[in-house]
Amino acid sequence: MTKSKLKIIPLGGLGEIGKNMMVIEFEGDIIIIDAGLMFPEEEMLGIDLVIPDISYLLEHKNKVRGIFITHGHEDHIGALPYLLPQINAPVYATKLTQGLIRVKLKERRALQGVVLNTAVPGEEISAGKFRVEFFSVCHSIPDAAGLIIRTALGTIVHTGDFKLDYTPVNGKPTDLSRLAQLGTQGVMLLFSDSTYAELPGYTPSEKTVGEYLDRIMAEAKGRVIVTTFSSLISRVQQVIDAAAKYGRKVFIAGRSMTDTVRMAVELGYLNAPDSILGQIDEVRGMPPEKIVLVTTGSQGEPTSALVRMANRDHPHVHIQRGDTVVLSATPIPGNEALVNRTVDNLFKQGARVLYYKLANVHVHGHGSQEELKLLINLVKPKYFVPVHGEYRHLNLHAGLAQSLGMPKENVFIMEDGQVLEIGIQGARITGKVGSGNVYVDGLSVGDIDGVVLRNRRMLSKDGIVVVIITVNRQTGKVVGRPDIVTRGFVDTREFNDMIEQSKDQLAQTLDHGGARAAEWSFINTKVKDTLEKFYYQQTKRHPMILPFMVKV
Repeated sequence: MTKSKLKIIPLGGLGEIGKNMMVIEFEGDIIIIDAGLMFPEEEMLGIDLVIPDISYLLEHKNKVRGIFITHGHEDHIGALPYLLPQINAPVYATKLTQGLIRVKLKERRALQGVVLNTAVPGEEISAGKFRVEFFSVCHSIPDAAGLIIRTALGTIVHTGDFKLDYTPVNGKPTDLSRLAQLGTQGVMLLFSDSTYAELPGYTPSEKTVGEYLDRIMAEAKGRVIVTTFSSLISRVQQVIDAAAKYGRKVFIAGRSMTDTVRMAVELGYLNAPDSILGQIDEVRGMPPEKIVLVTTGSQGEPTSALVRMANRDHPHVHIQRGDTVVLSATPIPGNEALVNRTVDNLFKQGARVLYYKLANVHVHGHGSQEELKLLINLVKPKYFVPVHGEYRHLNLHAGLAQSLGMPKENVFIMEDGQVLEIGIQGARITGKVGSGNVYVDGLSVGDIDGVVLRNRRMLSKDGIVVVIITVNRQTGKVVGRPDIVTRGFVDTREFNDMIEQSKDQLAQTLDHGGARAAEWSFINTKVKDTLEKFYYQQTKRHPMILPFMVKV
């Protein structure tokens, strides 16, 4: 039996929803499971995306033997365009997931030199000291998979995102017989999806949404507009099926939705009868009762097709009375305000809006408590690590495992960056590696840090004051009164007297320099100190103060 220890290092996805990334290290070899992104929280001003900190992987990049992707959602593949240019390792994924990765890498111009391998469930892949097998799971996207990882110490099972739906729209049900087989052979460690560990009972089947969409299309007098995630291919299939039944034509709006649908049709994951898919510019001349639109914008994203329609800014489609809009998704935590604003705008334009609070228009792709318990019972792991979820989800999932008889000391609620070591003597958390958020802002990756975000928060809250100080080029002395320009701080018409007072106070302070020329660093500090005190006394606010020097 090997004396080596297995290291488990989550770099993302634990204590948060999104940016999933798990590192497994054994005898000098590393494999990575998933490389996802997270959408920014409200206080992350100006940030486009958040990806995991991969500094640990960069230090050990010569050990990375493969990147294994469980499915094609952004929170599992979104960091690949940033990871792959720095870590040259083969990527293994099922056929559709690979297609989605290709679209993603092309978008970011990061496809060159990347080795993408198609994984087929049931086949074993060698990656250094690891042997990895994909197995089918049911999720809200076809071709989702879990992983069986064999090591000299024992077998690891990673569920990926999963639910137990026995009537999936497309894709296969979760392969319970394979999991039961593994359970009888002995599983050392189970990683299981915790996203909906709060919900009792079972997650409803995708079939219920299809029946509801069918009813909507039968009853709607005008156009039907369905918005969902671009990767929710099963939902697009349900829309196509219902549209075909009621003689409607389907139009796709939104770039990411168009790219994904085209790719899914080419790979055979979307079954679209001849001529049912139309070009968006054909919408104008058609009778409303013959039209179905599938769009992006279920999260209220400002540039998405649905939001542009609601704001009358879309080139081909404006919302009109008689439209039925179906929001077939639940808001990602933090997006509620954006979604509510979109729903309000749609109602204002005269549309009938059906969303998750009013109608059965969406089921999520994650197992609820009874499904999570069933999976643990089937796999019978020695050690258990709940993954994918905020801390409360992981905690509740750990509680479920213990309620089934798992010893408390064998269940590990981990956080990003913690290192779990497993050896023949047992398992324990031994330390921490660098982990956290890397911010993507436009073209810059990782250049934005906490200081920049703090400055942005300060600007958004209290505004900015620019102080222009004129200095004599020859003598270096301050000339006349400083000029002050403010933005987002106070209404200058209302607070004109206060601004004038602050100019006088500055002139007085700077005049104390007397006959000798003052250093700019001294003037800079003096201006900031004087104005910060004065403005706080007057307004109880802390604007950002930027002094500028003009030489004359």
